This record gives sequence, C-alpha cells and structure tokens, in this order.
Amino acid sequence: MNWQVVEWLQYAPTFLSGSEFEVACSFIDGYLTSRTFLVGHGLTIADIAVWSNLAGIGQRWESVRKSKKYQNLVRWFNSIDAGYKETLNDAVVAHVGKRGIGKSPAPNLKEKVNDSKDPSAPEVDLPGAKFGEVAVRFAPEPSGYLHIGHAKAALLNKYFAERYQGRLIVRFDDTNPSKESNEFVENVLKDIETMGIKYDFVTYTSDYFPKLMEMAESLIKQGKAYVDDTPKEQMRSERMDGVESKCRNNTVGENLSLWKEMINGSERGMQCCVRGKLDMQDPNKSLRDPVYYRCNTDPHHRIGSKYKIYPTYDFACPFVDALEGVTHALRSSEYHDRNAQYYRILQDMGMRRVEIYEFSRLNMVYTLLSKRKLLWFVQNKKVEDWTDPRFPTIQGIVRRGLKVEALIQFILQQRLPNKQGNNDWVKLASELQNGSMAVERRPISPERWYF
Repeated sequence: MNWQVVEWLQYAPTFLSGSEFEVACSFIDGYLTSRTFLVGHGLTIADIAVWSNLAGIGQRWESVRKSKKYQNLVRWFNSIDAGYKETLNDAVVAHVGKRGIGKSPAPNLKEKVNDSKDPSAPEVDLPGAKFGEVAVRFAPEPSGYLHIGHAKAALLNKYFAERYQGRLIVRFDDTNPSKESNEFVENVLKDIETMGIKYDFVTYTSDYFPKLMEMAESLIKQGKAYVDDTPKEQMRSERMDGVESKCRNNTVGENLSLWKEMINGSERGMQCCVRGKLDMQDPNKSLRDPVYYRCNTDPHHRIGSKYKIYPTYDFACPFVDALEGVTHALRSSEYHDRNAQYYRILQDMGMRRVEIYEFSRLNMVYTLLSKRKLLWFVQNKKVEDWTDPRFPTIQGIVRRGLKVEALIQFILQQRLPNKQGNNDWVKLASELQNGSMAVERRPISPERWYF
C-alpha cells in the first residue's frame, strides 16, 4: 500500500481528539489548496478515512462547513460526499472499520450528530468564554525578532481565537523607544505570517498614547497616582522594604505641576516618574506603588520626538486590553504575581474586567530566550544576525531546517497550562520525526538532520 495512504490512515483519528480538531483542519485545508484528493488523482482509502472521521464528529464539523473557514477542506468534503455517496458506506466498513481508523460512521451518522458535544465547549476552556464573543491579543514588544517562546504565545492566541470563532488582535507594545525599531515590527509580522497566523487587525500601544495620558492625569486628580522624584536605586530599596516615598502624600496640585514638567521633558521633569498609589505594605511587591509613567527623550520609531514621557507596560497593558475589547489576556505563568496588579489597575481606572489565562513559559535546554541577551550576540557580531541558524528565533529555526508545520505541532502540544519543564532540541526533533504527518514525511529538511 502507498506509504502516503498509510500515513493518512494513521492521521485520520486526529479529528476525534477535541484538542487537535482545529489543528488538523488547518493542516489539511492548506494541503488541499491545489489538490482534489489526498493522494494521487483519484479517490483512495485515505480520502475515505479522513472523510468518515470528519463526518462522525457531528455538530462541530457541521458548524465549520457552514462557516467560511477551511474552504478547501469543505470543498473536498462536499465533493467526496456528492460524488461517492453510493460506495462510501461499503468502503468505510471494508477498509476503515477493519483497521480501527475510527468507528464506521455511515450507519449511525445521524445518531452521532445528535449525540455530539456543542462546539462552544472546547476541551481546554477559557474562563467565562462565550462562543463567538472571545477576543484575544498577541502583544509582542518590537525590540527583537520572535523566538520559539513567543511562538507559543502567538499560537495559543490563534488557537483560542479559532476555537471560539473569536477575534485575534496583533498589538505592538511599543512603549520603550530606546529598544524598538521598524525593523523589528516588520520581522515580527513576517514571523507571524510564517506561522500561518491570521489576525483581524494590527494595533500599536502608541495609538493610545493621548488616552493613556488622559487616564494618568485623571488618576493623579483622583489621588490614585502621584509624581515621585525619588532616585531609582532608593525607590527600588523602599519598595523592597515597604517604605512609603516622601512624595506619596504630595498635594494634587504639586503632582499636576510635576506632571506638566514631565510632559515638557524639562530638567526637573526628567527627574520624576508617575507611580500608582496602591499599597506599600502588601506582601505582593508588584502592588507596592508601581511606576506608571517615566521620561524618555529618545525618538519613537513611529511618532518621532512628539512625546517625552511613555507609559510602562504595567500601566498600558490593562488599559489597552479593556479599551480594545479583549476578553481574555493570555500571559505566561512566570508573571503570576503581577495578576493582582493588573486587576487592581483596571479597578482604579474604572474599566471593565479582562480575564487572565495563564500558560507555562516554554523553556529549551541550553537555550537563551532573552531578547536582551540575544541582542548582545547580534550587536557584538557573535552571530550573523537574528536569522542565524544557531538562534532560537523563528527565522533561525526555519533556516536551520525545521519545518514550520512541525514547529506548530510541537507548540500546540505545550498549550495546557500545567505543561511545565525544559524541552530538549534533540528530543523535539526525534519525536517530531517519528510522529510526523502525512505529506511531509520528515519535519526537518533532509540536508539539515543535525539537530
């Protein structure tokens, strides 16, 4: 039997796994872009196996058929259904049933449709999610190229947006002009395209700078924020020890005066920052009056030197999440202690609640995933550039020979929130090579089997 047919027979039951349904649909939809059948130029057992498993899913598949998603897959399914209906039942019983490639669905198809689970109840749930109303965002900082760790965040957002038929926003968190550039923006978008991620629109935190400044000033007037000129090292020490700043009880008038100095970028203003007035005695140190705004005279890659002040990530992220209608903010569990801060800032701003969904950080043994440290290698000419095949960047990994499909498959295997531990590159390559899908027999290009 043709080896491609065998691999499709092995792959067909993937649709029956709720967590893999969307991945399988996306993969086969792309494969069928210029094909009428899965193998060769005529109907084979491979087509029947995949068709029967899809048909047996029931309501979830029917919802996909009625939507505009996976048009190549739906076209193929409908063609098989219309052109081979008379022989389909016999073929399923004779070939698919004997091989255990799913159950023979034809005799009980109506029952399976009626008994199937609602598509709005995915195996991995988002808290409080409603089918068709979910909005998630992938918010990279344009301070480097995307690496395999960012790929996990990006693909998880894609996964849930498709799972709930919701929206995916790509937002550049461009609040630090000293580290950001248009080169990084362009290559992040390139990496997103490489991973096959389709988003609804692209935004920038800098789009909301005027509104963020208005919010900061409003909090100052409400007594929920203040301007502090404490030296950086002293401020860090006081936060660690729970000591209130001497500026914490400044009057609103004093704070507004210093705020204007910051906006103007004056010598006096450059000595200051805006801090939230939260709780300096809270055991969670992220709630000890975090910095909301700081001065920076470096030109911004999009808006030049218009501003001398920039919001911190802690201040801007919850505000823009709420403003853009994000329902669920996916965050790495390494920032768990900052969740309370996120919710408290939203509360002080008087904005709606955004649910946080945590996922584990993706770690690879003997691998640097710090953009700051990777940048050092680039700037000091230790590597060719960000696409060096020794780098864990998306472009470096692809250049090294790993197939994009294999990378996506690996990342989605890590999506559960309790999936912890370090991953080994050699083990990754070995597992993917042994369990690769049909069509691409090897997840790594043959000339690069040195992982």
